[in-house]
Amino acid sequence: MTSKIANDKSSMVQARTRSMPKAGHDTRHLKIRKNHCFGCGKDNPDGMRLKFSFDENNRRTWCCFRLSRRYQGPPGHAHGGIIATILDEAMGKVNKFRSVVALTKNMEIEYLKPVPLGKPLLVEGIERIVRGRKHINVAEIRDEQGTTLARSKGIFIAIDPERMFAKYLPKNGGTGPLVYSAKRPASS
Repeated sequence: MTSKIANDKSSMVQARTRSMPKAGHDTRHLKIRKNHCFGCGKDNPDGMRLKFSFDENNRRTWCCFRLSRRYQGPPGHAHGGIIATILDEAMGKVNKFRSVVALTKNMEIEYLKPVPLGKPLLVEGIERIVRGRKHINVAEIRDEQGTTLARSKGIFIAIDPERMFAKYLPKNGGTGPLVYSAKRPASS
């Protein structure tokens, strides 16, 4: 395939500076044993299973994908909620560069053109601003010709997952869905 997406993917792969998890919500300090996230979870049989790549130098993430008919909204095109999900995933993955878990506070979406089903697509997320716990990221979905079909801007708030999700963790301290490494980043 000699499309713009294939060329973008090739140049982005060469730009990688270190290996990062391709799927899920893992960071350097947090490992999730099972990932049932609808967007990126490999353990969710009903999910999208998007697999992201990372360019740490430019603080960007990307994923090449095709949408099947199960994600249809208007005939032959993606549902707006699916488009929002993909953009949210791309923006959220950017937070891995800071080794934080950050939740979406809000996001703005511009639906510029209908997103087709069954065609090669690229979503790219980029970090814009980080101020304390507040992370502002942007994302775009582009077609094979490089035309931007949808874009978004999101505000993410870094959280302490151990405190926020404590009631979902096991009391015995070692067999739950989240595993924390010994080295954790200092709180900001």
